[in-house]
Amino acid sequence: MDENALRTRDGRAAGELWDLEQPYRHLNHGSFGAVPRAVLEEQARHRYAMESNPVRWFSTLAERLPSVREEVAARLQVAPSDLVLVTNASAGASVVYRHLAQRRGPVNVVLTDHGYGAVSMGAERLARETDGSCSVVPVPLDATDADVLELLAAHLATHPTGLLVIDQITSATARRFPVEEATRLAHEHGSLVLVDGAHAPGALEDPVVPEADVWIGNLHKFWSAPRGTAVLVRNNPDLDLYPLVDSWGGHLDYPERFDHQGTADVTAWFAASIAYDHLENELGWDRIREHATAMMTLAEQEIGAALAAVGVDEPLVDVGHIAVPMRLFRLPGNRVWDHDSVDALRLPFMEATHCVAAFTEFHGEGCMRLSAAPYTTADDIIEMASRAIPTLATMTGGRPLERTAS
Repeated sequence: MDENALRTRDGRAAGELWDLEQPYRHLNHGSFGAVPRAVLEEQARHRYAMESNPVRWFSTLAERLPSVREEVAARLQVAPSDLVLVTNASAGASVVYRHLAQRRGPVNVVLTDHGYGAVSMGAERLARETDGSCSVVPVPLDATDADVLELLAAHLATHPTGLLVIDQITSATARRFPVEEATRLAHEHGSLVLVDGAHAPGALEDPVVPEADVWIGNLHKFWSAPRGTAVLVRNNPDLDLYPLVDSWGGHLDYPERFDHQGTADVTAWFAASIAYDHLENELGWDRIREHATAMMTLAEQEIGAALAAVGVDEPLVDVGHIAVPMRLFRLPGNRVWDHDSVDALRLPFMEATHCVAAFTEFHGEGCMRLSAAPYTTADDIIEMASRAIPTLATMTGGRPLERTAS
């Protein structure tokens, strides 16, 4: 057993809390998360109650959801009256876009070129449908926080802006943005701010950005809640937000109107706070984040060396401000990548190597994004470096590792 594995308070390897398929090395927690066994059991208990008496379940759902919101809000250290539950961060962004589209006049949107595709496409549609504009601030991969703010300031000074959409932790490039300062800067130019914190809950100790008009975050990633669980925190009471699907709560005030979900299966929401508490009780969130740092530091060394051995110059991408549980590495080879071609590596690479990773691209440069979870071990990192990277080089057109005769 890996001596460097994170252990529960009673001495078990953290991986025993999950039922992850073996012998795969799971280094892509950041894409879809992974739900601990105890949390799945909690969700199953609620799903059984739903299916054993649907009339009782759905007839009382709206009166039970406020307590769920309160539990999640307490763990995020926000007021329950500001928070609503949604299915994912993209749905939360769509709630904001729908509200702004119903206002009179054009909406001028500013994005960065690090934005998540679905959220950025929604922002572009908002601008198009309101006869507004959508402009993009190019931010170099290695930009420091000061560089980011300087670029934003110059752009905001020359472009009319009604909404700034900015990532807290970027998906494609695994970096942090100085969202608190960026929010204050945008407000000085009269702009609303939507902070996309999809990867932040669990990864950051205090993820919610109170300065932002709206902050959205997924609980199914590093928080490890069941999928279909995310939050929207409205800090600006002038935004009269409504759910994307109208239901019988449409006449209620925010946030109560979001508690009416018709016949949607929201059993995942009832397990959200359990997920947070379970990992705190078994492992401790400070220890989880410390472990993620240690594992990604090891990945920098071992996987960086393995990529260098197959011809990759500067394997670890300098992203300016790293996001604690994730690292970005350059792919072997010299080809130009797009989103579809690089994403198509994910399943063939997994099946060929039994190592699970995310593949992204930024302006044509292909990258591998790794993320650490409590179940990540040093053995996972070593296996990726020693066995999977040579295979990756063959798949991407890089130089295969030259093996010496034994």
